[in-house]
Amino acid sequence: MLTEDGKHLYVSYDEYHNLIEKLALKVYQSNWEFDTILCLARGGMRPGDILSRIFNVPLAIMSTSSYRAEAGTVQGQLDIARYITTPKGEIAGKVLLVDDLADSGHTLKAVIETLKTHYKPITELRSAVIWSKAASVFTPDYSVEFLPTNPWIHQPFEGYDNLRPAQLLEKWKL
Repeated sequence: MLTEDGKHLYVSYDEYHNLIEKLALKVYQSNWEFDTILCLARGGMRPGDILSRIFNVPLAIMSTSSYRAEAGTVQGQLDIARYITTPKGEIAGKVLLVDDLADSGHTLKAVIETLKTHYKPITELRSAVIWSKAASVFTPDYSVEFLPTNPWIHQPFEGYDNLRPAQLLEKWKL
């Protein structure tokens, strides 16, 4: 649900999974066949996992990080992992790059440049996100929702960002 002022988008688990399914349909309806899904950790892991299952292709993971300050609400320096984790040796062929959103677009743009420069066995690369914001400098190949007001997206699992084991112990009284 988008707030009246357009500054916040609150997403339930059901909405989140429905959007991932709609993203799968957009990719499917393009008739583009790919060999591997490469998800960006952390935001692209959930959509990447689900798409990997739906399309029955291997899931590779590349870790990136830029939202660390202020409990993950302020973007800082972008760090991109040097290695990709994949079940099939080196990543190659046609790759679908998956993240949750194109916020500023800087992460996707930098990752694609890194992949084109350092991973020559990738023959074709396309990108897929759930949300694309108007402020993004990058336009993904596939996106479900365009957000013209650039809201902060409150994803359903963010409650875990501030949950610690001691709190779980108290909650579950184990």
